Amino acid sequence: MSTVALEPQDRKRDADFKQALHGKTGQNSNSFMNIIHKNKDAQKLAVDEYFKHWDNQAAADETSDTREARRKEYATLTRHYYNLATDLYEYGWSQSFHFCRFSKGEAFKQALARHEHYLALKMGIQEGQRVLDVGCGVGGPAREIAKFTGCNVLGLNNNDYQIERATKYAQSEGLADRVGFTKGDFMQMDFPDNSFDAVYAIEATVHAPSLEGVYSEIFRVLKPGGVFGVYEWLMTESYDNDDLRHRSIRLGIELGSGISNMEKVSVGLEAMRKAGFELELNEDLAEREDEFPWYWPLSGNLGYMQSIWDLPTLVRMTHFGRGFAHRLVGALETIGIAPKGSQKTADSLAEAADSLVAGGKEHLFTPMYLMVARKPMA
Repeated sequence: MSTVALEPQDRKRDADFKQALHGKTGQNSNSFMNIIHKNKDAQKLAVDEYFKHWDNQAAADETSDTREARRKEYATLTRHYYNLATDLYEYGWSQSFHFCRFSKGEAFKQALARHEHYLALKMGIQEGQRVLDVGCGVGGPAREIAKFTGCNVLGLNNNDYQIERATKYAQSEGLADRVGFTKGDFMQMDFPDNSFDAVYAIEATVHAPSLEGVYSEIFRVLKPGGVFGVYEWLMTESYDNDDLRHRSIRLGIELGSGISNMEKVSVGLEAMRKAGFELELNEDLAEREDEFPWYWPLSGNLGYMQSIWDLPTLVRMTHFGRGFAHRLVGALETIGIAPKGSQKTADSLAEAADSLVAGGKEHLFTPMYLMVARKPMA
């Protein structure tokens, strides 16, 4: 994998496309209105570039060549995915784009924050440390971990729209002096060797074409003795790629989540070793015997709801809520208010949701395989 950082012309191309597609909506907190205010021509380009990797590609037709083609275009694929999906994520979920464990009596957003705190705790992040968030989204975890630990967080992201929104949120919370965001590709980072005291990634490095590649790059920028913590999306060892149902579940997750290629747990563990890390902790937190499964907000079962304040978010995530929002977006697209491809994007997220639930129920997939590893001192 090349170690050449993004060229200036690539950065300008991405910034220009962000401006063409999103305009000034990066400063707008109303994520649903942002969905329908995208530029129609730019939206069509993003939709075409993203869905070309999956259109007319059923699970039975997938080959090693089609997976390799997606891996080769991981950066463009991921960037366009989040150009299309970020506002839908914020509207339907929160500003922390990840799953979590749930405890009885615990509100939805409280559970998300606890999941972030748990990673920081297991990593031992300390006040004043310089910490890198790899694949930071719109910065929800970066802000939370900075507040929880007192560290300084730099978020790395290859999507200009998310960087704009993350910067706005950090400023509005008075965290701009301790939480910042920068453009970059996690497979070829601009940072010098030994730059950070700690590095974490929350459900982000799954977008890499190679786990060994991204873990090796993280190893490079981490100081000797520094710690890397990750919640990784992985298929479990029960996953059988020759089983057509298993493969359909994986493809459904990948299609609706901007992922070029998901690997098994064993591949993730081996990637850590090959990158040079000393693994200190690894556990599939999805296999904890919790009363409420990690996927329940996607399952449509409001019986799991812990707080009345969660109702608006969770109703949006039920089959009925998703269906209503998708039909509304589709209607707005039909009459020319929402840009074409809006419903196709929403439908792909719905397919991913169903596949995630199926993968969780059948123990084929985990979004929270926890690994904490250290870079040796010498």
